[in-house]
Amino acid sequence: QVQLVESGGGSVQAGGSLRVSCTASGYTINRDCMAWFRQAPGKGRERVSTIDGYGTARYADSVKGRFAISKDNAKNSLYLQMDSLRPEDTAVYYCALDRGPQCPLYKSYDYWGQGTQVTVSS
Repeated sequence: QVQLVESGGGSVQAGGSLRVSCTASGYTINRDCMAWFRQAPGKGRERVSTIDGYGTARYADSVKGRFAISKDNAKNSLYLQMDSLRPEDTAVYYCALDRGPQCPLYKSYDYWGQGTQVTVSS
């Protein structure tokens, strides 16, 4: 049974930093696509960042230059370093995994975590 568990969320003031982590169990991350999504209250789910099986990272325009995604296959983990946080970054952040090296654009990912809350105050 594959499980993704996020951690590292919390509350921070605008301009601060947080790092959220996601650890997989029941599956060995290798050359797979992994991603971070977020969902703010009353809004739809937004894809924040992806890293494909070749190590190529992509970001939503809203976080480009402020967030950095990374993956540690040895620790079976995914990370999202978030700097220069803004109140509009407040959301539940979800980790997702899709088997295979390419990150899907239109289909849902294979596995999802339960989410971790990030709150940024002004």
